[in-house]
Amino acid sequence: MFEGHPSWRALLTFYLKGIGLTVVAAVVAKLVSDSGVVAIVAFVGVALTLVVGFIRRVTTSYTITNRRLHIRRGIVSRTIQETRLDRVQNVNYEQGFLERILQIGNVDFDTAGGSDYNFSFDGVAQPEDVVHQVDAAQQAAAAGAGADRQGGGTGPAQRPSE
Repeated sequence: MFEGHPSWRALLTFYLKGIGLTVVAAVVAKLVSDSGVVAIVAFVGVALTLVVGFIRRVTTSYTITNRRLHIRRGIVSRTIQETRLDRVQNVNYEQGFLERILQIGNVDFDTAGGSDYNFSFDGVAQPEDVVHQVDAAQQAAAAGAGADRQGGGTGPAQRPSE
């Protein structure tokens, strides 16, 4: 029902810090050697910042199905958080002033009996849309469960798609 990644705008501070460090490194290079080295340092710094930011963004995946919420992070080492949709009790989103301007935010999920870890979609674009998607997924799951209890099908029970 929903699949996404953190918005590039959520990594804006990372990009600004990387560019700032690149400027500092370029100034140091200028003081130490000629302008050819400065250009190389500046190019490598900016390229490295952009590539690392892109990799951080695309290796984090958020998914909402009609049965589960998934958070997947990493390439080499992988962290996966998952919870059943029927365990989600509250869905909240948070936006600071700058986040409202950038139209990004964090969506936090409170799960039944599960305060052991933080389950949230961080830095998503249009967080209110994610909240609506979770609500729609919960309603679809409830409707499917109601049809199964009433014997709505003539054949064996179908497993909802993920």
